Amino acid sequence: MLLHGFPQTHVLWREVGAALSDRFTIIAPDLRGYGESSKPEGTENYSFRHMARDQSALMTHLGFARFHVAGHDRGGRVAHRLALDAPDQVLSLTVMDIVPTHRLLADLTRDVASAYYHWFFLAQPAPFPEAMIGHDPDRYFESCLLGWGAAELSDFAPQALAAYRTAWRDPETIRGMCADYRAALHYDFELDAADLARRVSCPALVLYGAQGAMARHYDVPETWQDRLSNIHAQALPGGHFFVDQYPAETTQALARFLEHAEG
Repeated sequence: MLLHGFPQTHVLWREVGAALSDRFTIIAPDLRGYGESSKPEGTENYSFRHMARDQSALMTHLGFARFHVAGHDRGGRVAHRLALDAPDQVLSLTVMDIVPTHRLLADLTRDVASAYYHWFFLAQPAPFPEAMIGHDPDRYFESCLLGWGAAELSDFAPQALAAYRTAWRDPETIRGMCADYRAALHYDFELDAADLARRVSCPALVLYGAQGAMARHYDVPETWQDRLSNIHAQALPGGHFFVDQYPAETTQALARFLEHAEG
């Protein structure tokens, strides 16, 4: 299972999924509130716990009792919550270019707040951020793509960029993404705080962009040491969006880890 992040869709995994499909069945859904997935009302419905339950139910429905899960950005947070809440389902966990939610918010520094200001802008009460973004969604979301390590829009495959634009031009998707970030501050922070003493025991991989904001401001593997019992970590070239920028390198790292996780 491959889970995308903000402000993208399942199309993020177009090249990586295709390369892995000779060995694995690839399931790459749109997260709740994103792309073509449902966009319910209510901030509480966008917690990572609710999103993780979506993925658990989806895989059960498709007949997969156990599976590997990898997530980038918001998808990584959903994947981590899934591994905490449904450990019997998760064979391995991969999180990409994130530090734990509670760690980021509880120990927020000026530099991280500046780099990741969108956490707090998107979380403002509706309809303020929705109205501001809706005035020119391409300009806003493209500024996000270029703000965390990507150099040019040409770093993104034309087909992927077209899919992202189609999704984020939908006012309902804008609303869903804002609700995601509101839930992080109002629900997920407390959910993570309640689980600080718990570790994910399955094999886990931490991938991060060597030129990204997280690598500049954190020792990314260290932030996961007390959350993951069986941790592997690797820096990849590029910034936050290294999956788009370097799909071959991402595929190689993920395939190597999955081979190890399967024994």
